[in-house]
Parts: sequence; C-alpha cells; structure tokens
Amino acid sequence: MQDRIKPISWLKANSSEVIRDLGNGGAPLFITQNGEAKAVLQDVGSFERTQETLAMLKLLALGRDDMASDRVAPVKGLAARIRKRG
Repeated sequence: MQDRIKPISWLKANSSEVIRDLGNGGAPLFITQNGEAKAVLQDVGSFERTQETLAMLKLLALGRDDMASDRVAPVKGLAARIRKRG
C-alpha cells in the first residue's frame, strides 16, 4: 500500500507510467500534496464498477427505508397492478 502513495510532483514526472500501470490493472494510486492525501487515481473500469456498486447500495437503502416506513406492496397481484396502470 505504501508504494501506492505518491506526491503530486512524482505524478507529474511519471504520468505516462501511471496511466499505463492503471490500464494494466494496477491498484489505485493515492496522490498527496504538501503531505496530505488529495486525490485517488484509478482505471476507468474500476471507477465504473465502483459507481455501479454505489448505485446498487443506494437502491437497497431506499428499499430498506420504504420497508421501515411501510411503503411496500405484496408481490402477489403485481402483474395486475402494472397492467392497470398502463
């Protein structure tokens, strides 16, 4: 993990290598500025998977909230209710 934390000056000097490494499945790279973590670089595929996971977790949380607030309907008769709306 320590080898994946680099200062911004290192990133500026090694950006091509970083992009190549990330594109080949390299782990995310943490960028520091003045000794503080400021950014995380990761490949596009990992980013997209993370976003999809977050979206799914949000849907699950919304469903949990609906259940807690009793805003649910039984599955039985769902097809009929959908046809009725259409």
